Amino acid sequence: MSSNTRVSERSLLDLRINSFDKITCTLGQDEEVLKRIEREVRMREGASKLLAACSRTEQALEASKSLLTCNARILALLSQLQEMRKDQVLQRAGRRPSEDVPPCLGKVSLSDLRIPLMWKDSEYFKNKGELQRCAVFGLLQCGAEIHDTDLVMVDRTLTDICFEGATLFNQAAPGFQLRVELYSSCAAAEAAAAVAMAAGPGPRRVSCLGGSVGCSSGKKIRAAFESAAACGGSAGPGGASPPLTPAPLALGPKYHLLAHATLRIEHVQDGFKTHDLSLAATEDNPFWLPLYGNMCCRLAAQPVCLIHPVTSGHLEVKLGEELIGGESVYGVLRGQSLLCYANQEASESEGKPSLEIPIKRDTTVTQSEGDAVHIGTECQGRRVTFALRAPTPEDTRRWNQAIGRHVHNMNQWKQCSDRLMKIEARSSKKVVPARQGSLYHEIVTPSSPGEGHVAPDLSVEIRALLSSYYKENY
Repeated sequence: MSSNTRVSERSLLDLRINSFDKITCTLGQDEEVLKRIEREVRMREGASKLLAACSRTEQALEASKSLLTCNARILALLSQLQEMRKDQVLQRAGRRPSEDVPPCLGKVSLSDLRIPLMWKDSEYFKNKGELQRCAVFGLLQCGAEIHDTDLVMVDRTLTDICFEGATLFNQAAPGFQLRVELYSSCAAAEAAAAVAMAAGPGPRRVSCLGGSVGCSSGKKIRAAFESAAACGGSAGPGGASPPLTPAPLALGPKYHLLAHATLRIEHVQDGFKTHDLSLAATEDNPFWLPLYGNMCCRLAAQPVCLIHPVTSGHLEVKLGEELIGGESVYGVLRGQSLLCYANQEASESEGKPSLEIPIKRDTTVTQSEGDAVHIGTECQGRRVTFALRAPTPEDTRRWNQAIGRHVHNMNQWKQCSDRLMKIEARSSKKVVPARQGSLYHEIVTPSSPGEGHVAPDLSVEIRALLSSYYKENY
């Protein structure tokens, strides 16, 4: 057997092993997604039972909000699972997706969401007409990750719908699409439904998912899909219902899509910005609110390549094309710089580097035949070139690939990589503001005798009841 034949067989064997490793990894991801779907279905079951037991309208509104959020997460996870299964089929058929390394992920934060209202003069200033009260919350989706905001009771005494705090997405790609959906439920119309729900029989119990993930995944997916389709109100993010058989009418308050918007990387900036809202309801709907058609929020992003060190090691560095007389340093590629220290101990102490080479979006990286990496970058207002070389050719190639990949990631994240933005973490404790409304509201609206009273934190109460339910049943 010739050496070329052996090399060909060896390459084919390596290819099959790599494909098997990828399929095995994908199957492991399948199991993880299925477990998350099963968890959300159980969460939905608990919310349904809690909804049937609610005796107060406020409790029913919170439970119905949890139910809608669970359904939205189930549909998003099923969509993710479908994409993963499609990749598996392509791998088995030999038509694998592109082998190009995807850009690094990052964190995306949306905070201080504020939506102005536009009440009629006769309603706001003259206090005429029926006092319309709606329960409003936001649903935020980025990929398969979904978060909901606090529930806000809105009437004509408010000029703005304010959602305090920040929502953090940890696995966002540069091409992310963050969908913001605003849901509303007419509190007056739902009060009677809540009372009827408490008096009548509870909804049929959704069967608990059991068995191993591998043996009953088809049943679990079908049960999850049917469970998500039974959501009261809108079908979830996107506004389109899946083509499924009609589900029995769920009891309790119904939420309806009021408006939505989609934010992308071009909307990211280090400050507050106004974005357009697409209205999904008209004045004829009982859950309608007079929106301006805009929302204001702060959208920030942090690429992973700017947060953690990319690579490090010993280097020989010199300003110019040639390496003759270069300085030996310990280099750390982090953020927007290649930091050069006298030794490794100095880098670990995080002291001031002896040399800092800027690495920006317009930086060029090339490797010459003499095993040197040439970096063209702007330094102190002029274009300069640095020559780098590692102790071995393999290390030099590694540095060349790492710096080139880093520049590519920064270009994919565009303006988000120009400087590290500050991101607020999602608050674990709900903060109930003492008053909703704008400064204009503070000036115009007279004080009411009961304005000092703070409503109880119903979302915490709902979570406590759900936790008690899980301990009793699982």
